Amino acid sequence: MENIKIYEIDAAYIDYLVPYAPHLFHNRQKGQANERKYIGVVLQINGLNYFAPLSSFKPKHARMKEGLDYLKIKNYAVINLNNMFPVPMSECRYVDFSSIRDPSYKSLLLSEYRYIKSIQEKIKKNAAALYNHKAANGNETPLAKRCNNFALLETKCKEYCHK
Repeated sequence: MENIKIYEIDAAYIDYLVPYAPHLFHNRQKGQANERKYIGVVLQINGLNYFAPLSSFKPKHARMKEGLDYLKIKNYAVINLNNMFPVPMSECRYVDFSSIRDPSYKSLLLSEYRYIKSIQEKIKKNAAALYNHKAANGNETPLAKRCNNFALLETKCKEYCHK
């Protein structure tokens, strides 16, 4: 079994998906000092590559319980599987830890990655179960309502590939 890897998604692809995914944000907004990078893991779901983004750990996360759609990466980050989306591998860049110059950022990413590898089977299992829950329930449950519209995003991903 190959270990899960950390990737960054090309900003142009995120910009393309934003109109179809209310949980995605543009990488750069007017007046924003720093560009938001989409860093996370790529999983195989329904025959496609799905990107599950990492989010910075915030004080509210300490009080929240993990669920099918939400996993804590210790107190470093969280993975919101409900925000995952299909992505062509051409839009993914493997994060090469050796090229990261900021030592504190590099240390944080390495710590996150070590823990992600230790729970990778749980991440994959939860992602597949969440995908199936959304497919079976549409927007009929609170959990399904929190999810991106995976079917729509799959169509948009395939259209993007054919451009």
